[in-house]
Amino acid sequence: MDMHRQQEILIRNYNPEDVRALADIFYNTIHRVNIQHYSRDQVDVWAPKSSLETEGWAKKFFRTKPFIAVIGTEIIGFAEFEPNGHIDCFYCHHDWIGKGVGKALMKAIFEKAREYKVDTIFSEVSITAKPFFEKQGFKVVAEQTVVKKGVELINYKMEKCLALNHNS
Repeated sequence: MDMHRQQEILIRNYNPEDVRALADIFYNTIHRVNIQHYSRDQVDVWAPKSSLETEGWAKKFFRTKPFIAVIGTEIIGFAEFEPNGHIDCFYCHHDWIGKGVGKALMKAIFEKAREYKVDTIFSEVSITAKPFFEKQGFKVVAEQTVVKKGVELINYKMEKCLALNHNS
């Protein structure tokens, strides 16, 4: 068996039974990865214990239909991309950071953007994710301070303009 083939990251559509894995990735990425740039209070308001509950996520994901990154049957990341060009959630499993998951998800987003005929993709990006988004060609539009339950978090409004050929 070719080990490299096994390691291929595939992007597929969301299934309702994915919700538990996605809630876990959201919570754990923030608490294990973003903690390097944010305080305990900040990660606790960003991803409280209640964010592990699947009910709210199930409603959100039914609407947003995120891209799911998998290796075999293991879900290793997800990204929400809206028809107006907005990337909402974009999270990679903490064990898979720096292994091509984000790049695979971003490629799917760029393809979908062409399908939507969107020429600007934008997102609110954490301090932690900013270097990754810059590598993907995004530019900082503004640094912003978001206040959640009285706790301030810094993030960046970033965007990438795509050169689209609308004749295709």
